[in-house]
Order: sequence, then structure tokens, then C-alpha cells
Amino acid sequence: MLVPRFFLVTFFFFPAIAFAATAPGIAPSPVFGGFIQVVLALLLVLAAIAGSAWLLRRFGPTQIGSGGALRVLGGVMVGQRERLMLVEVGETWIIVGVAPGRVTAVHSMPRPAQSEQQVQAMVQQPKFAEWLKAAWQKRGGA
Repeated sequence: MLVPRFFLVTFFFFPAIAFAATAPGIAPSPVFGGFIQVVLALLLVLAAIAGSAWLLRRFGPTQIGSGGALRVLGGVMVGQRERLMLVEVGETWIIVGVAPGRVTAVHSMPRPAQSEQQVQAMVQQPKFAEWLKAAWQKRGGA
């Protein structure tokens, strides 16, 4: 099985060697070998891009960055490009309005003295989203 693999590697990466045994007087045509080289190079570049994207997502700045001091607990879309985000900074919760080109603190409060499971359950309830929307509208938001 080693001989066919060696032949394929030689054929794909060194087309001049693969076409060296042509009939005398006929110039070898490196078009097919060149095409295969281009396709393999393209596949190699696409694999490198996909691998880099996976590595960046896996070990990106969100995993390494703040060391757990800042955490996004939830968010609600209040417009086409505007949203309200609940951010935990240390022992403080901050409701932040995010729009293109602008981030504004809407409200801040101390972190509730509840267990982590109760906090996650409270953040994921639909009533919390409704409360955020009502608070945003009460403060004069869109």
C-alpha cells in the first residue's frame, strides 16, 4: 500500500516528475497536475481558516479575558438593533442598554442573596424579560 500512496503524493505535488515519462517529441502538459495542486492548496487554506476559527471560538478572549469578574446573565431585544443586557460585575447587577455605537447603564442593583440555581432560574423566566421591557419603556426608551 506504500507504493500507491507514494505515487499519489508524487503525482499531486510534483507533476513534472509524474509527467516525465511521456512520449518523445510531445511536451508534457502540466495543466492537470497544476489544477490538482491548486485544489489541494485551496483545501489546505480552507482547513486552516476553519481550524483557526474553531481555536478562536474554543480558546478566545471570552474564556481567558476577565477571569470571571464580568458575566452576562441575559439580554432582551427591545428594537431592531437595540437590546437590554443584564451584566453581573462582582456583587452588582447592571442593566445596560446597547445600541449601535453606544452603551448606556440603565439601572444597577446589588446582587440578590440567593443561591446560584435560584438566580439562573429567575434570569431565565419570561417575566424577567417583560419586566426589563417595561422598565425600559418607563425610563423613556423606545
